[in-house]
Amino acid sequence: MALILQIDTATPVCSAAVSLDGEVISKALVDEGYRHAENIISLCRKVIAETKYSIQDLEAVAVSAGPGSYTGLRIGVSAAKGLCYGLDIPLITISTLRMMALQFYAMHAGFDGLAVPMIDARRMEVYTGIYNQNGECLLPDCALVVDSSAYGGIKPNATLAFFGDGAGKCRDMLEPLFGNARFDLDAMPDAAALSKPAHQAFEKGEFANLAYFEPEYLKPYQGTPPSQK
Repeated sequence: MALILQIDTATPVCSAAVSLDGEVISKALVDEGYRHAENIISLCRKVIAETKYSIQDLEAVAVSAGPGSYTGLRIGVSAAKGLCYGLDIPLITISTLRMMALQFYAMHAGFDGLAVPMIDARRMEVYTGIYNQNGECLLPDCALVVDSSAYGGIKPNATLAFFGDGAGKCRDMLEPLFGNARFDLDAMPDAAALSKPAHQAFEKGEFANLAYFEPEYLKPYQGTPPSQK
């Protein structure tokens, strides 16, 4: 039995889920902006309480490893590490963009094109990748400034789905370039989508190093200077 707690705090949506052998048995999310420090532990308690299991029954914790919000990622990874240390169980890390792609395919069973998750990274930059239905990465996760040459290796007639909180600002730029593109501006990340890749990693023993793992930021942190009073 693989009972796994799953955490995602990479975007403004904060979510947690519990899966058993790769199938979701409980999940919850809140979309209140970047208030993850307030919400993530209560969400974890909630999703565990909604099952017949206790926290001591967990066999691993999975977390979306980035890219995404610098602060959000640190909160999620810190919470996951703390639980793993306290329970003496392994940590599983999954790309946030891969998680989003798998979620999109699960929600759109008839879609046979390529999934292009996009996380807003300010101005016209996004964190993005390109994934197929098997969750295989065709364009490695990267920070990309979206202009007319973006995704230049993709054929103009390719069937693509752009989604995530970075897709809206790029639509006017990308829509004329790809005739078969669709834009899902309502798609929200959900930790439940970690279930299958986390179970696969658990079965293979693919665990992160608790002491040294850091989120995949993809670019240096750029803080905002405090305003002068």
